[in-house]
Amino acid sequence: MIFPVDELVAWLSGVCPLLPGDLVFTGTPAGVGNRMRPPRYLEPGQTLVSRVEGAGEIRQHFVAGKAK
Repeated sequence: MIFPVDELVAWLSGVCPLLPGDLVFTGTPAGVGNRMRPPRYLEPGQTLVSRVEGAGEIRQHFVAGKAK
């Protein structure tokens, strides 16, 4: 990671409230998105699924370039 976790939490808590159980997504692993050749991005109509084993999953459906 580029920034230490405590710095990320400090910065985020200055921008928005952080509550117990909140998840913080800090980026993407190498080899995806803008690191691909050619670059590949999420597009309207696609769904991003993030899973944490034992905790569950969150789905974000993209419509007209925005999360819904």
